[in-house]
Amino acid sequence: MTEETNKTPNIQIGDMIQINKGSKKGSTGTVIVVRDSSVIVEIGKNLNTGEPVRTVINHKNYKQI
Repeated sequence: MTEETNKTPNIQIGDMIQINKGSKKGSTGTVIVVRDSSVIVEIGKNLNTGEPVRTVINHKNYKQI
């Protein structure tokens, strides 16, 4: 095991994050689910339907703000 797989993320539901990598780079969002290797974040609302826009981000691809 590497050091990174042993690290427990210090992130909780409701925390704000900024995405550092991928197609959503630079976006901010609110954590709604914390998993072992990723988080699910809500990054906005769909303007047409009003439904939340959500995405899954690996722990190494965001920073807590």
